[in-house]
Amino acid sequence: IVFGALLDFIFRHIRKKVVIEEPFEELCHDCHCHEDHNILKAALEHTVKVALFLLIVNLTLTALMELAGEAAISRLFLSESVFQPALVALIGFIPNCAASVLIAQLFLDGTLSFGSAVAGLCTGAGLGLIVLWRTNHRWKENLTIMIYLYAVGTLCGIVLDMFI
Repeated sequence: IVFGALLDFIFRHIRKKVVIEEPFEELCHDCHCHEDHNILKAALEHTVKVALFLLIVNLTLTALMELAGEAAISRLFLSESVFQPALVALIGFIPNCAASVLIAQLFLDGTLSFGSAVAGLCTGAGLGLIVLWRTNHRWKENLTIMIYLYAVGTLCGIVLDMFI
């Protein structure tokens, strides 16, 4: 919350350039649903498209996590290393709740430190990042958001590991 409020402060008070776009202009650019003037139909259409996309991605990632196995993934982590939060923060980017469950389970098993678990769970934006990349076609903006998430998650994890 603190880092989100800080970023919001920077963009609202320090950075003077503000771009105001028409709501949903970019999302509806390709489908022209805003021309139909039927908001229920447009909302339902977008909801079904996003839900199907998320279902396919979620099923694929779950299958990959199951095939790899928890034991194989736990061997990849650098136990007792200062770099463990940075590595686990990358695992947190896997857009699936299985990654969050894996991080929590590895913490409970003693494979991960508390700070590393926090780092991984901080970057875990769930399927929100997939929706961001699917709907926002400004890749530099999306990448900036992900770098910020990674930096904040890793920093919090390292600081927590130093004091806990």
